[in-house]
Amino acid sequence: MPDPRFFQDLGPVALSDLAQLTGATLPPEAGAVRVSRVATLARADRDSITFVTDKRYLADLAHTPAAAVFVSAQHAASVPEGCIALVTRTPQAAYAMAADRLHRPRLHVGAEAISPEAVLEDDVRLGPGVVIGPGARVGRGTVICANAVIGPGVAIGRDSFVGSNASIAFALIGDRVKILANAVIGEHGFGATGGPKGVIDIPQLGRVILQDGVTVGANSCIDRGAYDDTVVGENTKIDNLVQIAHNVRIGRNCVMAAHTGISGSVVIGDGSAFGGRAGLKDHLVIGEGVQIAAGAGVLRDVPAGETWGGFPAQPIRQWMREVAWLGRASSQRREGTDK
Repeated sequence: MPDPRFFQDLGPVALSDLAQLTGATLPPEAGAVRVSRVATLARADRDSITFVTDKRYLADLAHTPAAAVFVSAQHAASVPEGCIALVTRTPQAAYAMAADRLHRPRLHVGAEAISPEAVLEDDVRLGPGVVIGPGARVGRGTVICANAVIGPGVAIGRDSFVGSNASIAFALIGDRVKILANAVIGEHGFGATGGPKGVIDIPQLGRVILQDGVTVGANSCIDRGAYDDTVVGENTKIDNLVQIAHNVRIGRNCVMAAHTGISGSVVIGDGSAFGGRAGLKDHLVIGEGVQIAAGAGVLRDVPAGETWGGFPAQPIRQWMREVAWLGRASSQRREGTDK
């Protein structure tokens, strides 16, 4: 379920109310059934409502313990006994609307910049204009510079550093972490889907976890998970102007140069390195010890220990041979034209 430190639960809600909200249809006798939260199919339980849009997940749907599921008419027959089908043309959009109804991000409101409900250990040093929300915890020896904003429920470990104008929300931060100026940790990632009246945002109900010793460069963004967590492993070093999308899982001792962009749900093994302006498409698996050259565009999984470059990225020797061949072919063509 969404972490209660960051999200307020608004349930339980009757399925009849969710059907009215989303435009879905359900059996009349099921309208009084109540659910308390949304969940992905893999995490659903008897108090939750989930959704299915792709036939690849029908086998998982057959065994779900969820109380209810948003599903299209073509997949409704796959809903198991004991799970209530809410039939709609836009299951993911219905899920998004239900998530907004059942969960609300906690906010820091009121006149006090530092909430009396925040907990600061000894020797925490705060610059002017710092804002710390209710339920936040900051460990001993941590420095938070001017105008940084620490959202409700955020936990920051000991001997960490937060630069000026940084924003941290929906996040658990380890010891000895450095977050440089203007970095944004835990904001809403890029999740959208088509709804009955146009494109709508999908609520992002996960967290960001930065393990001990991580460095996040200035103006970099790390989005919170859509439902699961975005995780950055111990001692990973992230340069300025890097984008890490929701649900990404980065291993230990990785390095990312400026302008690297990691799309959603990518998994990166320990000790991997990315040159400047490298980009990865979503849902890839990058093995341990991989090196990605600057400017590469990675569109498929990369096995452990390999070095890739180019666009679309491929093993570096193959890419260099192709570049050399193109250079020779171009020179020969020019020479033939000159004659």
